[in-house]
Amino acid sequence: MDWTQQVDNYCERTDFSYWSEPVNAVTNAAFLIAALLAYIVAARLGRERDPGIIALLIILTAIGIGSYLFHTHATGWAGAADVIPILLYILTYIFLATTRFFDLAWWWGLAAVVLFFPYAAGVLSGLSPLTGDLNGSIGYIPVPILITLYALALWRKHPGTAQGLLIGVAILTLSLTFRTVDEAVCNALPLGTHFMWHILNGAMLGWMIVVMARHPRTPIDAAQT
Repeated sequence: MDWTQQVDNYCERTDFSYWSEPVNAVTNAAFLIAALLAYIVAARLGRERDPGIIALLIILTAIGIGSYLFHTHATGWAGAADVIPILLYILTYIFLATTRFFDLAWWWGLAAVVLFFPYAAGVLSGLSPLTGDLNGSIGYIPVPILITLYALALWRKHPGTAQGLLIGVAILTLSLTFRTVDEAVCNALPLGTHFMWHILNGAMLGWMIVVMARHPRTPIDAAQT
């Protein structure tokens, strides 16, 4: 793979100059703002020193930086800087959600992380023949499905957390819609809609940290802080 090869994946980009995607680039500030707001909420809840919360906040910040690099440089290495923090956020959240929301030992969280890969592969193999790649959004579809399953499993014991997760699913679904239709609306809207993916996805990821911070402390949770 040529890590310096440039790619044109988005409606807004018209050439390979640095500022060919100004709106897509600037709206990555949404991730940084979301991280700051989530930190403020966590601090008010006395969770600002929680290692899990801190890890998610750092990764969320890295997502904003990586996505900015991709929408300015548009190269293979910048693409990696974009997607790797997103994957790391997903896996970290799965670990923390499994151990904290269900009060399980760390190895259950590790098992959930490992099982995410065959789970995601199974979902994608089942859906992709029906939906296509959804303008590159297909890879994210296993995530809202998994969050929904966690919410359903938590509904009776922790309805507040379950409701928070479902709010996250709703925001993520809307943001994925904007990501998916970006190329399709180019003729009518040359700016595209990918920038709304940044704004809404930043809000969703920050919200998910708030859901984690608001969840009642458990013995497993206390052991991780």
